[in-house]
Amino acid sequence: MSTEKLRAQLNLYAVLQNLEELVVFDEEIKDFVKDWDISIQFSVIGGPKAYIEFKDGKCLVKRGVKRFASIVMLFVSPRHLNRMFDGKAMPILLRGFTKLGFLLKEFSVITNKLSYYLKPTPELLEDSKYLELNTRFTINTAAHAARELALYDTIGRLVCANIGSGDVQLVVQPNGPAAFVSFSENGVEAHKGITPRPVAILAMKGFKAANDFLNGKVDAFTAIVKGDVEIKGLTFMLDKLSVVLDRIPQYLS
Repeated sequence: MSTEKLRAQLNLYAVLQNLEELVVFDEEIKDFVKDWDISIQFSVIGGPKAYIEFKDGKCLVKRGVKRFASIVMLFVSPRHLNRMFDGKAMPILLRGFTKLGFLLKEFSVITNKLSYYLKPTPELLEDSKYLELNTRFTINTAAHAARELALYDTIGRLVCANIGSGDVQLVVQPNGPAAFVSFSENGVEAHKGITPRPVAILAMKGFKAANDFLNGKVDAFTAIVKGDVEIKGLTFMLDKLSVVLDRIPQYLS
């Protein structure tokens, strides 16, 4: 798979899904979208498809095509989509011409807010609320990106070829966010939340420790020795998954 196509899949399937949590945990955005009733389709020729649905104060991000979406945006190539995510291109609007103002104004407000949380600085991370949301989005992005990389990245496929079956849990303790990656003979899937049957667990103690670890500010050995990170279960699966996660910066920065 080409780099542009894989990056497009990461943008739609790993990055965009964070909008679901943005409208829950950011009070300003939660109030901003509470009355929205609209759906937005992203379709890439020769590439991924996904849609966003806002209704009853909630946001849902799904793979595939939603029939009769309020707005349909077409991208002529994966690179076209990636350039839009970089703020350097505009989509081709196939449906929803009367909602162009919504895309340029209201929708831009929440996408800009998501970008704000996904691009931390040392100063921003000093704020506990920002730290919490950045960590939440980072762990969700990591799990969903792992799915795409394990299936389509050259190195990711090699590493995960013999990883076995089971759910690998990533969790911030004691009550922080969690996500898990499920490996089976049918493929790889990513999910938010806690799996009832983990075969391996990577538990991070608190948002600060989790943020430092997930962003490579501390190595695994040091984090484990300090007690900031605990690993349980089939550690070889965690080792393989960590190799895949290390590939994320190659596509998303």
